[in-house]
Amino acid sequence: MKGSVTAVVGANWGDEGKGKVTDLLAAQADVVVRFQGGNNAGHTIINDYGKFVLHMLPSGVFHRRIVNVIGPGTALNVRGLLEEYEKLQARNVPEPILRISERSQVVLPYHELFDSLEEERLGSRQFGSTRSGIAPFYADKYLKIGIQVADLYDRSTLLAKLGHALESKNVLLEHLYGQEPLQAEPLAERLLQDGEAIRPLVCDTTELLHEALQEGKTILVEGQLGALRDPDHGIYPYSTSSSTLAGYAAVGAGVPPHAIRRIIAVAKAYSSCVGAGPFVTELHGPEGDELRRRGGDGGEFGSKTGRPRRVGWFDAVATRYGCMAQGATEVTLSLLDVLGYLDRIPVCTAYEVDGQRTERFPAGALLEKAVPVYEYLPGWKCDITGITDYDKLPEPAKRYVDFLERRIGVPIRSISTGPRREHFIERR
Repeated sequence: MKGSVTAVVGANWGDEGKGKVTDLLAAQADVVVRFQGGNNAGHTIINDYGKFVLHMLPSGVFHRRIVNVIGPGTALNVRGLLEEYEKLQARNVPEPILRISERSQVVLPYHELFDSLEEERLGSRQFGSTRSGIAPFYADKYLKIGIQVADLYDRSTLLAKLGHALESKNVLLEHLYGQEPLQAEPLAERLLQDGEAIRPLVCDTTELLHEALQEGKTILVEGQLGALRDPDHGIYPYSTSSSTLAGYAAVGAGVPPHAIRRIIAVAKAYSSCVGAGPFVTELHGPEGDELRRRGGDGGEFGSKTGRPRRVGWFDAVATRYGCMAQGATEVTLSLLDVLGYLDRIPVCTAYEVDGQRTERFPAGALLEKAVPVYEYLPGWKCDITGITDYDKLPEPAKRYVDFLERRIGVPIRSISTGPRREHFIERR
């Protein structure tokens, strides 16, 4: 094995700024791979072509020499993919090299329908789904009634599989949701058209990646969301439906586990999340509104939903746990520049649960009861946007980074100081 794999993953709830990091590292990679999830979240990238939010496409599509792969572990929304692809062309982005695994499974129209119907049925108990069909998609995958890309090229197989899936789905549609039943034939015709639209892009991507490694090439795998949204290690049931961990990249991309030698966990210099579930450092009222307004690029709003993100101070307990779950070899700290307005900056260094102080990230009901314990660091009270030399940061900013590094126990190797690709500090 001559080549190597680098994973870029989230340390928290998602929305950490992974797209920019992947876009930056892609310049030195030969292949970029999406290994899980679908178009239910987005990576925001700002470069010479403008500002883009990618939901389905890998983040290497702005580099014309890079092979971009959608792996077998993804939830492939074909029409969403094609729409993104066309938007790139309309904005004069050079045509990227894109490959889709023949083993990827396809998000179907009824997955999106069931996702919306179930959130409406749950009402106040809903999970904050983006209604992109992800949970119903993965449910079907593990019930063995999903549709692979390879099925889109055999009409009789496709019709048979759709008919089998609709037997139970139509019972739910009629008797639980009060909807009209679906027919296999029109669904099959649509999917056959989708298959033809992507036919030139479809191949055995697992073989492609293994050949790339044998040739000594560099592969970058990018995860969606973050460690705390993982269904096994995260804040279940407020999780996504596929593993968000770097360990799953070997499965979802189709690369050998031992080839993943570098795992970069991305964490914000404060905290944010979209969706429901426990969020210990969440801010409410004017303090939260101010951080939300200043955060991100144009404010903290979901790249997929447009919903206001929940925001809070940096949570060292959650981030240390997220880095551990990811197996992080290093951390990229994003959006440090956002905090320049503060006189002092709170950092959550422990929780209090039922009157007991802990630095452990608890599960279930204990996490719901956790109260943050803060330590306070002096702010730097100036604009650091665009600084690319660590030594040129104000001393309080450097002390803040050093403090976070000690608390999470993983080296912070790089720091984002602004929205653009070049607003980046390499800290060695």
